[in-house]
Amino acid sequence: MNKDLFKQIFKLIKNYDEIILARHISPDPDAVGSQLALRDSIRLTFPNKKVYAIGVGVSKFKYLGLMDKIDTNSITNALLIVLDVPNYSRIDGIEDISYHDIIKIDHHPKEDIVGTVDFTSSKYSSACEMVAELLLNTRLIINKQIAEKLFIGIVSDSERFLFKNTTAHTFEMAYKLVAKFNLDTFSLYTSLYEKSFNDYLFEAYIINNMTITKNNFGYLVIDNTIFDKLKVDSASASIVVNNFNFIKDLLAWCFITYDAKNEIYKANIRSRGPIINEIASHYNGGGHQYASGARFINKEDIEKIFNELDKACQEYKEHENQ
Repeated sequence: MNKDLFKQIFKLIKNYDEIILARHISPDPDAVGSQLALRDSIRLTFPNKKVYAIGVGVSKFKYLGLMDKIDTNSITNALLIVLDVPNYSRIDGIEDISYHDIIKIDHHPKEDIVGTVDFTSSKYSSACEMVAELLLNTRLIINKQIAEKLFIGIVSDSERFLFKNTTAHTFEMAYKLVAKFNLDTFSLYTSLYEKSFNDYLFEAYIINNMTITKNNFGYLVIDNTIFDKLKVDSASASIVVNNFNFIKDLLAWCFITYDAKNEIYKANIRSRGPIINEIASHYNGGGHQYASGARFINKEDIEKIFNELDKACQEYKEHENQ
């Protein structure tokens, strides 16, 4: 347990009247869950503080809660808490925020964000696991609604405790949340995994159109017309990417979509062995060794990132066969 670190986090939170919580762009349930759970906990513990969760909301995760709309000009002396993000380039919505100190809570490998108080460790399955440990071991208040957000984030980022990042501590935090607050896990799993028939059609489209190389690298560029045709959200690619983790014919796979509004290509990358976060970092991205994302402007980079990932699969196979 990180008792001294938790005391430092609590003390810094206590010292500020304005607190901004941020997470990464294109958030997943772990990012949103950890952000909103900690926001709600601070609000309950310190009712007189101004506490805001910022970033673009995602309709799929509205069941976790809503982001706050704030007047950035009114924020003059804030504490910034960043969750589930290792680098400044991927923080959503802090461009116009004035802040003085940073608390960082993240389970990704360290990059350029270093907190005044820094709780960074790749030993955790998720940011929600880290926030759960923090709340269960400090005077920060936790209630059933907060526990539900944290449980969902833990389940999501560990893919129902199937991923390599799952540890005994992951199960311990999940157990404590369920036992202490009598969580209805069935309804929480339903909120997290319930999908429309069109979502499954989209997954079938990927299966039928993905190219798999001789090195067991799978890839697909998804045209925006497919989202319109199947009536699914463009964020579906980042959700469905985890569903291919147990296909033995794949070592790594990458789906690319185009965000016309921001004029950027988005890559969602997963792996069952080859290290991919270093490759993602070449394309303004990053993440975990086996789960990463990237964003780039040039269309020519699509072929480049595919070639790098295919080579990583080739090298991994050669090493495994030695």
